[in-house]
Formats: sequence, structure tokens, C-alpha cells
Amino acid sequence: MARTEYYDDPHAPKPNSMVVAASAVVTDSEGRILLQRRRDNDLWALPGGGMDLSDSLPGTAVREVKEETGFDVEVTGLVGTYTDPRHIIEYSDGEVRRQFNVCFTARITGGAPTVSDESTELRFVKPTELESLPMHHTQRLRLRHFLERRPAPYLG
Repeated sequence: MARTEYYDDPHAPKPNSMVVAASAVVTDSEGRILLQRRRDNDLWALPGGGMDLSDSLPGTAVREVKEETGFDVEVTGLVGTYTDPRHIIEYSDGEVRRQFNVCFTARITGGAPTVSDESTELRFVKPTELESLPMHHTQRLRLRHFLERRPAPYLG
């Protein structure tokens, strides 16, 4: 299924769903950030996804990281909340969503890198290499907030 992301685009389709989601900035012992190359749009992104009715938001982040990367993680903090109504995601199946995303920090506790059916590649990336990767604006914003080491989470 293809995915198109819009940001502040007057031609974006109108949303027909709201999805609560969690993502995680997972770092290794060298301070590199775990990213996946998404199969649906070929862009690099943080692991994450929609919350199930039986999940908590931190639990969603842990589950999604495991499903999408193969790593077991422990949530260690909060980067911020991302609820900008100008960000619209359209899927080829007709879903057009607004997404309420809570981005956490996490550390690896086990597992092994495993590419999922949602991604084509996994990579640990040095912060200095982030700008060279094709990535949606909203992913860059979360990474920028993480790298700023803010004293309080971003609330937006």
C-alpha cells in the first residue's frame, strides 16, 4: 500500500480518520539513531505506528520497534507530542489520516536487527548523517527536538 504525506498543502485530501500513534528515537552505545527505510514511501523514518486498543502509548512504542526492527527496547523518556493538523497522511486504500504521535526515547535491551514487511532497510545513523537521508519534514522535526536535548518535551 502506498503512502503520501502532505504538510501545509491546500491540495491535501480531507482526513477521514484520526490515529493515535507512538514512535521512538532508539540510540545505540555510540549515540547513533536507529532508522528504517519505509516500504510505502521509500523515506527514512523512526520506528513507530498506531496504538491498539489494548496498548498504552509507551507499550505501543515498544511493540512497534520490535515489529519493525527486531529490537527489544525500554522506553527511557519523552521527546514530545506531535499533533499538527497541517500534517495529512493518505494511503492508497482510501484512508486519509491525521495522526496524533507521541515520540519517546528508548534504549535497546535485546533482539537483533530484522527488516519487517513495512521496511526495506534498517540503519544506525550518526546525527551528522541525518541531513543526507530522504526523510519527511515531520520526522526531521522529531529528530531535531531529540538532538536539542530540550529540558522539557515538545508540545505541539
